[in-house]
Amino acid sequence: MSKQLAEKAKELIEKIIYINLATTHNNIPWNTPLVATYDAEYNFYWRSAKEAIHSINIKENGKVFITIFDTHKQNWKLREAVYIQATARELMNEEEINQVLPLLDKRSGTSFGNAANFLNTSPRRVYKAIPEKFWINVDGEIDGQFVDKRVEIKLS
Repeated sequence: MSKQLAEKAKELIEKIIYINLATTHNNIPWNTPLVATYDAEYNFYWRSAKEAIHSINIKENGKVFITIFDTHKQNWKLREAVYIQATARELMNEEEINQVLPLLDKRSGTSFGNAANFLNTSPRRVYKAIPEKFWINVDGEIDGQFVDKRVEIKLS
């Protein structure tokens, strides 16, 4: 069953280009929808303004939570979501940024050039979230009542 759930999560990650990134600052939560991509190890990457609230929050506290949710499903019983606890950081290595940009360009359909456009005095940065745990939602029941449950899964 957990292998099937992991495959379902991988399909959802491939299909949905948006992540919802949750960050905090002084115990104040902040959520941000972002176009993101991922690599073979399911590290997630996105481009953002370095002065965006979520970017500032990551600089101060790299602990983040990501959700990926299929909003195309009209029937709530068919909903699917992946939940990811991760640590995020700004990429500062030119070579690493240049490796990630083609993945972001392909996923978003928009090119922002090379690493030089994300370093030094540029207002934009590339970020990486390294997952620590993954979950997927499943149907559950408590006292005969439907509840949404989460099952921890391994993707790699």
